[in-house]
Amino acid sequence: MAFIKNISTYIPENVISNEEISMKFPDWDSDKILDKIGIRNRNITGEKEFTSDIAVKALNNLIEEHGIDKAEIDYLILCTQSPDYYLPATACIVQSEVGLNTNCGAIDINQGCSGYIYGLSLANALVDSKMMKNVVLITAETYSKHIHANDKGNISLFGDAATATLISADGNFEILKFSLGTDGKGANNLIVKNGATRNKKTDNQEDMDNYLHMNGPKIFDFTSKAIPGLVAENLKINGFEKADIDTYIFHQANTFMLDFLRKRINIPTENFVVDMLDYGNTVSSTIPIALKNSLESRQLQNIMLVGFGVGYSWGAVCLSKK
Repeated sequence: MAFIKNISTYIPENVISNEEISMKFPDWDSDKILDKIGIRNRNITGEKEFTSDIAVKALNNLIEEHGIDKAEIDYLILCTQSPDYYLPATACIVQSEVGLNTNCGAIDINQGCSGYIYGLSLANALVDSKMMKNVVLITAETYSKHIHANDKGNISLFGDAATATLISADGNFEILKFSLGTDGKGANNLIVKNGATRNKKTDNQEDMDNYLHMNGPKIFDFTSKAIPGLVAENLKINGFEKADIDTYIFHQANTFMLDFLRKRINIPTENFVVDMLDYGNTVSSTIPIALKNSLESRQLQNIMLVGFGVGYSWGAVCLSKK
């Protein structure tokens, strides 16, 4: 068995409000942003603040807030799609900066909005198999650095953040069975086309292939078709009925999509978490941020976590309080 033991977060200091966005894009009213996507503020990293920086802060917060002995951490998984470098892995930089033992494993995984679920599946396997005792899963994303300065839609939607979760052989919430899926046919619908080895980044600042491209209608269509079945499958393999889950935490994509999915799956409002008003869509960090806040504000017994997005990829897992 493996358990989620502790979660800590780091939110960058720079706040972009709807009012600031409206000042830059007068046709993009601040109330319209709030009504359309359910976000009031989002935080972004500074010009010289990068993924390893916020990952280090999240991990240091985890260590300090929960009195964790750094020497007891024996594996580090860092989920990001905005690494500091092509190589080395950002996880290696974080290991050094935080001062973890050199006998600690450290790897990156390139995954987006389902990244927390995918990362948990790896951490769970390491602990459950008794290969490792204490695994830290970091989600750290700086999507703001992928977004063109005039892309008002993505500027309004995405925020930067980092989280750190300790997965151990003991804790309050047992990690149960996973359901995972991938359909790479949708890869071009959420992509940064230039910048890696297939297509070099160009010098043209207006070349939109240098920046994040998202086909919103295609992403919505994929999500609306894939997620109801995912939820039903994961409930079944974990032996739960829908009513057995007191708290559903989905990837916080936007409030329109969340409301659509909640109604489609027929989840009561009081059992469904929406927690993105002052964070925005922080990609792989949305679920652990919402989970941490829920642990502090709600009485939880059985939880379902659901991630979906870039790849396409999707995943779900149930947690149960012991």
